[in-house]
Amino acid sequence: MNTFFTTIVDIALKKASEAAKKGEIPVCAIIFDANAEQIIASATNRTERDHDPTAHAETLAIRKACSLTKRTRLSQYDIYVTLEPCPMCATAISFARLKRLYFGAYDFKGGGIEHGCRIYTHARNLFIPEVYGGIAQTRCELLLKDFFKTLREEKNDH
Repeated sequence: MNTFFTTIVDIALKKASEAAKKGEIPVCAIIFDANAEQIIASATNRTERDHDPTAHAETLAIRKACSLTKRTRLSQYDIYVTLEPCPMCATAISFARLKRLYFGAYDFKGGGIEHGCRIYTHARNLFIPEVYGGIAQTRCELLLKDFFKTLREEKNDH
């Protein structure tokens, strides 16, 4: 792995961990310009804070990147996510025309790429990014498992 790749994963995990401390499912998405070697936008889940089931890290990062670049197509950028995107986010990634998708943990229940409805396998897709799953998988899984374990423990204490 190159240095930028490792740095992006480290940043995403740190931000996801910070989201967990705020009661959000610890997921972070980062939009990255590989040519300029710079982060364009990042976001964590804010579904609880915003009382919005669509406030997933991916959609928020895409909105931010589109706003900053004044573009609706992000075809020269990549997206890194700590968890396999759900069907809604997989579709948003396709609509934004992100070049590559890198994700960490697999989501066996709610995923939309390798699991569930597998959005990118449908013939009618207008755009399918290059997909690389299982990036820093163990670290991403551990963060999620710890979050849900703590959540269950807190629930049992009340």
